[in-house]
Amino acid sequence: MAARDYGQYGGVSSALELVGERWALLIIRDLLVGPRRYGELAGGLARIPSNILAARLKELQAGGVIRRVPHSRVIVYELTPYGRELEPVILALGAWGFKAMGEPREAQIITPDSMTMDLRTAFQPLVAASLPPTAYAARLGTVELFIRVEGSDLDVVRGGGPADLAFAAGADIRRLISGELTPDRAITTGVVQVLGGRNELLDRFATTFHLAA
Repeated sequence: MAARDYGQYGGVSSALELVGERWALLIIRDLLVGPRRYGELAGGLARIPSNILAARLKELQAGGVIRRVPHSRVIVYELTPYGRELEPVILALGAWGFKAMGEPREAQIITPDSMTMDLRTAFQPLVAASLPPTAYAARLGTVELFIRVEGSDLDVVRGGGPADLAFAAGADIRRLISGELTPDRAITTGVVQVLGGRNELLDRFATTFHLAA
């Protein structure tokens, strides 16, 4: 039974009955990055009450969106094929929401999964296909991500690695991705700090990851 019944027969109302409850889409967003244990989901969504997380997971399982599976002697949650069909919806919603982000509010943080999905949202595969393969080591607030772009393929994982460009930034990385700041200006104003590699590779990053605000 749906957690919420809108009393309407239609595709949008049916979808909202499945994933429209608070926190549901953020759980799905994080599971698009990869399977997660209950504790990992709770850690990535620090403000979610434990009873709400448990309820959302139960509802999403009942709707066939996620499933519990054994993995290395523990139970993890992962998206079903039906749930993975939500990926373009989540990416489109992220691009739409990017226009309204503004400055971060107090206590808002960047998480590895949220930043991974933001990068996937901003990724321009047609542009990247014409550029040389490039690896980036990004420190974004407290989050460290290793970003590999090869043709139209993007891979983002936690941690570091041998990179063509290593850089650090905070939430203001949004200003580079939106085109509000040029790469040169982002460096001179301190929005982006180049830690290794050539400064001009930040131009390639800004071309590869772009969303108009």
